[in-house]
Amino acid sequence: MAKTSDNQVHTRSESAIDTRVLRTMAIAVAVAVIASSAFAPWRVTTGLLLGGVLSLLSHHWMRTSIAAAFSGALETGSKPKLTSVKYLLRYLVIAGAVLVAFQLNLISLPATIAGLCSFVVALFVEALREFYFVIIRREEIS
Repeated sequence: MAKTSDNQVHTRSESAIDTRVLRTMAIAVAVAVIASSAFAPWRVTTGLLLGGVLSLLSHHWMRTSIAAAFSGALETGSKPKLTSVKYLLRYLVIAGAVLVAFQLNLISLPATIAGLCSFVVALFVEALREFYFVIIRREEIS
């Protein structure tokens, strides 16, 4: 039986959490878009859809850029190189997409901001899941 190191277990745990957060974000966006398509004006629906897609894109972009920076640092043993330009570029792309869609009168701005908050929904769901396992079932998740 192969023994796994604490680092491998920790990495698998982080990967599982990240997968659950991304999945929950996608589900939250899908539920919001489906519900709004039945009850809200079309600009609200397109705003939720645009905000949700940009939120998923931003999360993926951030995760991959941070992973690339730290994996390079781990291999060479040097400090991670996280440039603020990559973070600013991500926000500029998001702001640009929202601005163009708003100028074309395709979205509701509050709905777009709500769609961008799908990460918050996912974090609350993950926190409730952790709360359930730690408090209710008295288990520790590593």
